[in-house]
Amino acid sequence: MKKDIQPNYVEVKFVCACGNEFMNKTAKVGVKEGDIVKLEVCDKCHPFFTGQQKLVDTEGRVDKFNKKFNLK
Repeated sequence: MKKDIQPNYVEVKFVCACGNEFMNKTAKVGVKEGDIVKLEVCDKCHPFFTGQQKLVDTEGRVDKFNKKFNLK
């Protein structure tokens, strides 16, 4: 391996929107040791892991567009 081109591998705290927090390591550029990285979904709230589907959007995209521009 070439020297000084590998990203730093640091331990950070991940915080999900559902409130779940966990420590893990990352090589993401610009993240320093001890930083907090915010997530939208994690294994505690993702439908694949929970087996429950969450309905986020009740209207379709086309319906929203039509409603926004008063189209029939």
